[in-house]
Amino acid sequence: MTGLECKRAKPLKIGDIAVANRVLLAPMSGVTDTPFRRLTAALGAGLVVSEMTASDDLVNGRPMSVLRCEATGIGPHVVQLAGCETRWMAEGARIAEAAGADIIDINMGCPARHVTGGQSGSALMRDLDHALRLIEATIGAVKVPVTLKMRLGWDDRTLNAPELAQRAEAAGVQMITVHGRTRCQFYKGEADWSAVRAVRNAISLPLIVNGDITSYEKAVDALEMSGADAVMIGRGAQGQPWLPGQIGRRLETGTAESAPPLAEQLKHIRGLYDEICSHYGLRIGLKHARKHLGWALEIAAQCRAPAATLRNWRQKILTSDEPSSVHRSLEDAFDDFAWSAAA
Repeated sequence: MTGLECKRAKPLKIGDIAVANRVLLAPMSGVTDTPFRRLTAALGAGLVVSEMTASDDLVNGRPMSVLRCEATGIGPHVVQLAGCETRWMAEGARIAEAAGADIIDINMGCPARHVTGGQSGSALMRDLDHALRLIEATIGAVKVPVTLKMRLGWDDRTLNAPELAQRAEAAGVQMITVHGRTRCQFYKGEADWSAVRAVRNAISLPLIVNGDITSYEKAVDALEMSGADAVMIGRGAQGQPWLPGQIGRRLETGTAESAPPLAEQLKHIRGLYDEICSHYGLRIGLKHARKHLGWALEIAAQCRAPAATLRNWRQKILTSDEPSSVHRSLEDAFDDFAWSAAA
């Protein structure tokens, strides 16, 4: 059997928790809130992970942090925590577990300056001893499995992901995800899936590869080059929440699926829009929804709609503060795209 066939034959598990398939939705700040995770999970993603939540904010009960940790009601509930102090990570993990988290994921991969400037996220890869203290504190605080997400290292001179992964496994982490870039690369260049192979060789845990996986073909390449057990899709799911599920099913069955018809895409974005507005309240929800509306329009317009047509509909829809107007315009826009596709 090929490596991919071997993976198909062996179920993917995090501790005792079975994962539905080998394509996970990455945690993305400002994107993977509960409405988006719920939709992506309903469309077949193997596992979805909450937005990164600052552990001290969660402990202090900040409303937006609490909202980020809300469960989708579909599949295992994974809460990702970030922080640089053991007491906050431990207490944040306890609170997340008490609120229903089935898995706690530790963020040691975020490259954002406001995160690394506070010595959280990928900044922790510059001090592995401190990183391990945070991992141990989190594991010691909860009974649910704890997982870890990281990058290849801080920069090209410190590619220490294999060492961190090995030490994390020894501490009791149950799964590791590696984004195939260093922190200093941010999202520039291309993810180096082959570099993740060194982590595969260092651990026996389930390993997830992340970065630039936007199609089935790229998912297969990432799995083969990294030796990972599954892939995690981030930006590739923006505007197309069905993509993780489609790739996951194809990895399992070999059967390819086309993008949903425009009418179905319209149904998804209208439902997501309404749920986001309800989830946050209309004033905040309108702002959060705009990015999703923009991505959905861009994906729908790939059916050969002229660039000017897309620009006009983006301008009209993304500047509207009236939900009923947004719904009418979305319907008209998708009709316009359908005419372009048929022309």
